[in-house]
Amino acid sequence: MGILAAAPQYTKGDNTADFGDFASNEDEKLDLEDVVEPWHKYDVKETSRNTKIGSGGFFTVWMARDLHDKKDVALKVMSSGEWGETEIRMQDKIIQNIQDTCLLVMYSATFPLPGNNFYHRVLVFPLPLPCYPDKYAHGAARMSAARQPLEALESLHKAGIVHRDLNERNCMFGMVPLHNLDRSAKYDAPGRPLKRIIPYVELWKQGELVRPIEDPDNLRTEKFYFSDFGLAMHLGDLVTPRGYLPMQFCSPDRLHKEDSSFACDMWSYMIIFAELYLGYTPSPTHLKGGLISGIVRCLGPLPESWKGLYTHPGGFDSWYDQGITPDPKHDLASTIAYWRPDADPIERELVPSIMNRVFTYSQDECLTATQLLQDPSSEPLWTNMVVDVIFLTSFI
Repeated sequence: MGILAAAPQYTKGDNTADFGDFASNEDEKLDLEDVVEPWHKYDVKETSRNTKIGSGGFFTVWMARDLHDKKDVALKVMSSGEWGETEIRMQDKIIQNIQDTCLLVMYSATFPLPGNNFYHRVLVFPLPLPCYPDKYAHGAARMSAARQPLEALESLHKAGIVHRDLNERNCMFGMVPLHNLDRSAKYDAPGRPLKRIIPYVELWKQGELVRPIEDPDNLRTEKFYFSDFGLAMHLGDLVTPRGYLPMQFCSPDRLHKEDSSFACDMWSYMIIFAELYLGYTPSPTHLKGGLISGIVRCLGPLPESWKGLYTHPGGFDSWYDQGITPDPKHDLASTIAYWRPDADPIERELVPSIMNRVFTYSQDECLTATQLLQDPSSEPLWTNMVVDVIFLTSFI
């Protein structure tokens, strides 16, 4: 998966009236609804007719043309509320306190966008903008890619900032520039937009559901980035932004009302690392009791002091039973041996030893980003191991 010097060449032309294709049958409409944000969200959001790059919990991202500077940009249209303001405040703090932000997706401008009875906050990002991982694609990936987000995380932590929302959707591959293409060619390169009129909701103006652009291999680079700072906070802030990251990336201490810490980010990072290395998260979610049952089976019991503090319904007292031990058939070493039978003996010993030093219930005992980067024993993780996994990649 190499870095390309330029985007594919397509014929230029005047195609400014090209806005994509409407779904032509019921199957296409159903397929479209499977990959776009829920239509009911549009009772509080304005839509756009530009190229849709993707969406998250509190925003939608569109590729657009800056008519003043004559360049392509990405517009991140935020839902109204505190998340947009937190995103801007934390990005400003990052820009002020971190000298090198090359592995962080930072905004270049912001403006208000009128909606129905309120304004949305819009963040402008330069293109190429990295791509969200939200679908499976076959391919080889070097573990050196896993080092880049760890370096980005180190820079955040040195500035005293906890990301609090690290997951597969904001750990991203880069994308080659498309500035040399006209609108139709830009559609053809990543996949033409498929759309339909938003159903069932009485909107203040007509809107459309639009499929996110796709992820051709020849548009990806090997650069990795972090983005989305709507849940980030400076360590020691008196107010914690509301919201949780996807549960499979959330450290168990946060699920037991513990304060956010750098260790929480390291836990989330190591889940991303495991997906890169194994192709899967290390703890299953299908067990009775869900994710925490899988963690306990793999790592052993949670601290007894956490009992009664679980933030979700359906917890079990057995999670805190200090008499139980990790299941030897499902601990980290066994999981790695099962999913990576091609790994050599040294690798099978190294990887679980590193993971166990991050997947710990004690925030004080968890490796920091700096410690992991500087640990001589971890060097083979970034230089020697080549993996062929089903890795999650798609455009934002």
